[in-house]
Amino acid sequence: MPGVDHRAQLARLSAIDDHAARRVPVRTSTCLGICFQANVVVVQPSTAGRAAGGRPVWLGKVTEDELLEAVDDWIFEGGPGLSPLPEVLEDHLTSKDAKKPKKRKKDKKSKKDKKAKAEKKRKKDGKDKGKKKPE
Repeated sequence: MPGVDHRAQLARLSAIDDHAARRVPVRTSTCLGICFQANVVVVQPSTAGRAAGGRPVWLGKVTEDELLEAVDDWIFEGGPGLSPLPEVLEDHLTSKDAKKPKKRKKDKKSKKDKKAKAEKKRKKDGKDKGKKKPE
């Protein structure tokens, strides 16, 4: 994603500690299959979080420092299964099965519109041919 300092984000994520002052493992991947949601962060639950029913949480479009700060705070508070997802991250929930949004199609011009435009151009070109250019 242009305009985002990916190295700085990775360094920021790599510096996160959980509530027990343990460094949180960070892995990078070349492709998670949803590049249109870049940057993607998958937050895995801790052992206690998984025991409490927590599952991995996929977050997309994590490109701003405030979002990284929210991820850090959430993990420090326990993360998936132990702490509710911060409100600022709710709009960034995604999944490995996310579908790329379809592009809006341009309005197709009817054959009638195309013929009318071509006829108008022919008439204009015909009128221009009979006129002399000023010298």
